[in-house]
Parts: sequence; structure tokens; C-alpha cells
Amino acid sequence: MRGPHNILRLIRTGATFERTGAMEAVLNAVDAPMRIRLAARVLGWPFRWLGYKGDPTLPPITRAITALGPAYIKFGQILSTRADVVGPEMAMQLRMLQDRLPPFPTAIAKKAIEDELRAPVDQLFSEFSEPVAAASIAQVHRARVRETGREVAVKVVRPGIGAAFKRDIDAFHFGARLIEFLSPGTRRLRPRDVVSHFEKTVMGEQDLRLEAAAASEFGENTATDPGFQIPMPVWELSSRRVLTADWAEGLPMGDRDALIAAGHDTTELARRVIQLFLSHALRDGFFHADMHHGNLKVAANGNVIAYDFGIMGEIDEYTRRVYAQILYGFIQRDYRLVARVHFEAGYVPRDRDEAAFARALRAVGEPIFGADASRISMGNLLSYLFEVTERFGMPTRTELILLQRTMVVVEGVARSLDPQLNIWDAAKPVVSDYIKASVGPKAAISDLAHIAQTVGRYGPLLPRMIEQALWERAYPEEARLTLIQARHPVPLWLVAVLALAAGAGIGLSL
Repeated sequence: MRGPHNILRLIRTGATFERTGAMEAVLNAVDAPMRIRLAARVLGWPFRWLGYKGDPTLPPITRAITALGPAYIKFGQILSTRADVVGPEMAMQLRMLQDRLPPFPTAIAKKAIEDELRAPVDQLFSEFSEPVAAASIAQVHRARVRETGREVAVKVVRPGIGAAFKRDIDAFHFGARLIEFLSPGTRRLRPRDVVSHFEKTVMGEQDLRLEAAAASEFGENTATDPGFQIPMPVWELSSRRVLTADWAEGLPMGDRDALIAAGHDTTELARRVIQLFLSHALRDGFFHADMHHGNLKVAANGNVIAYDFGIMGEIDEYTRRVYAQILYGFIQRDYRLVARVHFEAGYVPRDRDEAAFARALRAVGEPIFGADASRISMGNLLSYLFEVTERFGMPTRTELILLQRTMVVVEGVARSLDPQLNIWDAAKPVVSDYIKASVGPKAAISDLAHIAQTVGRYGPLLPRMIEQALWERAYPEEARLTLIQARHPVPLWLVAVLALAAGAGIGLSL
């Protein structure tokens, strides 16, 4: 229940942020108004002694969030994708947030597997290790399938995590409503929508069948991508709380020295990471939205391995074309084109000055292009671009923010491999090829074919639809009354009363 009892949970949260020194950092990062600052102090400072101490070796915000537990850790990770809500500085700090949770006993994991897969672990696996990784929602064990000898990773959801998350999410909803009440100006950032998005994401991540489905679809999309592989799920050994997939053997992407020692070309790996991400986002519209170092390895043959598909991004075909044209316009330094695309897509209201918008874009792009290769950043460009579009009245577009956040993370991975990588040079072939394929004559023919298929599916309904449209045009008043009746149908109880009255009238007349 999202009631006042959640104040106790918010007090514990505020007390922990006060005790760890995170409260001031958070309030400053989001430039909180005075009412919010006052409420935060009331909920935190007097009860400081109730707060969790946390790990003093961690930065304040990370220290507070990890001390509060799994739901707060996951919420921090989700907020790291919403720079529009928490600000760029705090989003950067939250991106450093790592799961720092102890594993639960292997015996409990085995019991969960037996309950889910309806067979003893020893019957399913010839080898089963202690936990090799523990996160906020699940932990991973290394195993070998007894029947086939296939080496796999077995991911098991933490016991009781669903109920724990629900309790904390309840408090988050209450806190979001309180923030909107105390500071109406925050409603444009939609705090309650952010919490609802978090709730949906977390509930989805607890059903490992959805992650298996994402891995399967992603694997099909990328099957022919050279130098890239993903661990595919083992469906017969997976369920709602257990996910079994191929074991990803390789060197961590974040260990540059080890990669060089193994003979890998880190410059080539850096370019490939950038190009793979853009290919998946533009070509497929379905991309790994959590491509940090911890989810990437390099196989012995040089392939990039991606895993952990709990967070995936999806972009529709139209948005992909708009995004590609925007990137291509910047690559060509054609700011009029970039401005025109924004206006044509409806991203910027038509009552704004397109020429002024183009000049604002030039002010964003030129300093970046004038920098040396190590300072050229597509992620920063997109971040600055959102600042400009906000000034010109562009509403928040969540799917582009997730794309921008992932681009920043991917750039960070690429830079760690090759600090001198020119991001634009790496991106240009992918963006150019997509533009040729999606905007040229072949794309127009393909679009017409899709239109024909759509019309064909509705073919049997077209005569009736045309007849209805013509009738509404010929008899507008009757059509209006029909629409009103459809929206406000006569209640059944009134129909019954009228029927009884009519029956009584007929009886009396007889």
C-alpha cells in the first residue's frame, strides 16, 4: 500500500544518505529546490543514527546506495540511464555503481534449480561450481551439462528478492508522489513515470525467460556479424528463476594489458565495439543497452563476446532513420540538414526558428570537430544535442536517452582499449551504409512493398471502412450521435427499468 507508513522507509533512506554524506551530493547534483532540500533534511538529519554506515572506502553516493540493498542498487543503475532526470554529473557517478552483494549459499541455489527444473542438480549437471558472480537480482554458477558435456553458466534468481523489491518499490512510489507535491516544477521530469519504468524493468529482469528470449533474438540478429558472438540459452534447462546459457570463455574487455599480452589488436577491438553497437542499433533496432566492461569479453580467436541481456534497447524503424540522418549530418557538418531532420520528425515544435536551431547545432558540433581525436565524443555530442533541443522545446524521448547513455558507455569501453580512437572515423562506415540502405531508391521500393502488404491484409475490410467513412461524411449529425452513444452507452439498469415500465404500460392497456 502506497500510504503514510512508507514514511518510515523514506526516513531510513534519508538517514543513510545523511550518515554516508551522500545527501548533499545528491541535492547539489539535481539542483534540488528549497522545499525538496528541506524535506530531505527533515527525513534525514534528525534520524541520522538510524542510517546504515555502508562501506567507508566507497564514494558517498555509491556507499549509501549499496548499503540500502538490492532495490536501491538496481534503481541507481536505472537512473544512470536518465541524465535528463538526475543530471549528467550524477548519472556519471551512478554508472560507476556496481553490485556489491554477497552470494547466497550454493545449497539454496541448487534447491531453487531443483524446484524449477524438477530434477536433482546432480542429475542435470556433472559439475556445478560455487558462485562466480553475484548481482542484485541473481547469481551465476559455472557448470557442465551431464547429458552433453556442454559447459554452461547457470543464473539463479535470489530467493525472496521479489517481495523485497516490492516493498522498496512501494516506498519509491510514495517518495515520487511526495516530490511532485512538494515541488510541482519536478513534474516535467515525471518522477512517478521513472519509478513505474523501474518497476517494469525489475519485474521483467526477475523472469529469466525474458532474458533468454532477448538473448535468442539478439543471437539471431547478429549470427552473421564477423568477430562477434553471444552465449545462447539452453531452453530445456531454463525457466522463470533459472537461466542456463553457454559459458563465455575469454579475457575481460577491461584488462587492456592482458589483451595485449595475448596478442590482441586493441585498436581493432575498439573500432569493432563501436561499429557493432551502431550496427545493432541502426540495422536491427535492438541493441545491448548495458555494454560495459563487465558484460564484455574477448575470446581466444579475437571475437567480442557480449552477455547479460537483462537490459535491451529497442528503436522503431522511423526513429532509426531519423537518428542516422542526424549522425550523418553531423559527420558531414551539415547543420541545416540536422535541423531540418529535427523539424520534419516533429522533435522540435514548428513555431521555432529553424535557422536559429541550425546555428545552435553548429555551436555544439564545431568545438567537438575541432578537438583532437582523444576528445571527440559522440556521446558528448548527443548530450549537448539534448541540451539544445530542450531549449527549443523538444520533449524528452526515453528511447533516445537510453541510446545516448549506451553510446557513452560503449565509447568508454573503446577509449579504454585505444585512447586515441577517432570515434567519427569508426562510426562513419556504419552510418553511411545505413543511410544508403534506408534512405535511397531501394528503401523507397521496400517501403512501398510494406505499404502494399499492409493494405493487402486489410483488403477484406476496406469496402466496409470506405462505406462507413462516406456515411459519416454524408450524415455528420447521425454519426456524431452514434459516437456519443458509443462513448456513453445507456446503463443496463436503465434499460431494465425502461423495459419493465414498457411492460407495465402494455399490461395496463390490456
